[in-house]
Amino acid sequence: MKRIFTVLALLAVVTAAANGQVKSFSAAKTAVENAKKDVDNPKKNTKFATWIKYGKALVDAYDAPAGNGWINASRQELQLVLGNEKPSSTESVVIAGQNWEKEVYPTRNYYFNPAGQLALIEITKPVYDNALDMALEAYSKANELDVKHSKTKDITGAILSIAGKYVDEAYTAYTLGNVSKASEFFEKAAAASATEPVAQIDSNSVYNAGFTAWLSGDMERAKGFFEKSREIGYYGEDGETYAKLADIAEKAGDAEKSKDYLEEGFQKFPQSQSILVGLINYYLNNNGSTDRLFELLGEAKKNEPNNASLYYVEGNICNQLGKTEEAVAAYDQCAVIDPNYAYGYIGKGQMFYNQAIKYSEEASNEMDDAKYMALVEKFENSLKACIEPFEKSLEVLKDEQTKVAVAEYLKNACFRFRESDPSYQEKYDKYAAMVAAPQQ
Repeated sequence: MKRIFTVLALLAVVTAAANGQVKSFSAAKTAVENAKKDVDNPKKNTKFATWIKYGKALVDAYDAPAGNGWINASRQELQLVLGNEKPSSTESVVIAGQNWEKEVYPTRNYYFNPAGQLALIEITKPVYDNALDMALEAYSKANELDVKHSKTKDITGAILSIAGKYVDEAYTAYTLGNVSKASEFFEKAAAASATEPVAQIDSNSVYNAGFTAWLSGDMERAKGFFEKSREIGYYGEDGETYAKLADIAEKAGDAEKSKDYLEEGFQKFPQSQSILVGLINYYLNNNGSTDRLFELLGEAKKNEPNNASLYYVEGNICNQLGKTEEAVAAYDQCAVIDPNYAYGYIGKGQMFYNQAIKYSEEASNEMDDAKYMALVEKFENSLKACIEPFEKSLEVLKDEQTKVAVAEYLKNACFRFRESDPSYQEKYDKYAAMVAAPQQ
């Protein structure tokens, strides 16, 4: 029975591939040329069908160089649909720190991820360089001629498909390290979605166009997209739009504007670490006072007095300012408000753990024996102090990945004391097993 199901599954792949086969390079180009004749004919270019035909031919021409492969296809599936078509060469490449395999074909490159799946298709020889751009114009023209709006659904689907292809191109370019090209494709995706009759705001593409422009160092371009993102109310994860606008303003030498962005962002996203760090750096670098930070936080706490995360933020501020006692009080207040809020415990644990690392580094560079022993004592006290809050966080944490990260801290802390106290050896064994479990 299992063998029959396997055969049927493979047959389904072959059937789907046959039904969805792209045109050959030459056939796709011929189809566009034939459709273009009607577009250039004054007697035919006023007809809706002429532009639909032209748009479809251009999309087919865009798809043709990709061959019959599809994203997430396995090598076995591709062997069935590619037939005798073989790559001219195969090479190993490193993408995002992982070893991938690249197959080179006359019109494209196929990139296989470590799992052996086709993850990226890079077109190296397009039928037309701007096929999608021309197709979008064709469907837009068709929409103008569809005065009765009888084909709105079809045109909308075609344009959304083009927008999706732009997004695919953007992610391919981004993954391959060409972030400036990715930004251009994200911009085109947003423009396609905004085209009538779709007329939608693709907030994700607007933001990503800005983010990839920022990564490429094109700050003026990035600023335009981030301002647009802010205008439409799309702020990225934890208000990252504000952090990026602040960074751009700071690099342009406008510290006050940078502060304005950060303060506005802090009002909406007081838990954002990038905004918080930006504000701390601003106040320390400009007037040495962080009073305004606590004013902003105080306003937030008035609005949400039972929001434990605000005290977590306060703890982080105090921690970064070196105010350990105040930080401990803020982190502890998180548990008073909500005993199941894990990040108050985690913040306190990380603070003491990082202090221990600092004392350890200082001790390793200290030549005076008395000072060295004093630093070792501080190191051990801080390391022991991190254990209890970390353990409390494990009692309430739900996310398994975060649990493993906390267990890693605990394993390292308990390792120091395992020979002097059997209870620490037991803890070390327990947390080492938690860390190892997901890897098995």
